[in-house]
Amino acid sequence: MSAASKDLAALATMSPAQLRAEWHVQFRTAAPPIGPDLMRRAIAWKRQARVHGDLPRSARQRIDAALSQLEKNGRVETSLVRLKPGTRLVRRWQGKTYHVLVLEEGLEHDGRRYLSLSQIARAITGAHWSGPRFFGLKKGSNAD
Repeated sequence: MSAASKDLAALATMSPAQLRAEWHVQFRTAAPPIGPDLMRRAIAWKRQARVHGDLPRSARQRIDAALSQLEKNGRVETSLVRLKPGTRLVRRWQGKTYHVLVLEEGLEHDGRRYLSLSQIARAITGAHWSGPRFFGLKKGSNAD
């Protein structure tokens, strides 16, 4: 077993008081009111991040955007499709052309902001649709 593995395994034997002290060492803040299991996981992640590197900037930005959505709306809309800000989507449906602009946080359609493509598809069709499928971004899409 490597030294790093032994170091992580030692977390399993730490008491809550020891975990709070280790939290302070790793994060330089007082430990939040969370259970020991979650505290162990966070400390392990922090130790590994110091050795192997932190999350890429793009992942941090997605996390920050999700936290922002959660604070504003009490929920997070997710999508497996990753579109860069500035991307324009165009969909022709029932004889009319619809345009969507991908923003840093969310999407814009017809002068309104939305959290997901599915919300826009619902606004256009009046029915529940998979937004990525409606805009032709998934296999098996029914675009036109």
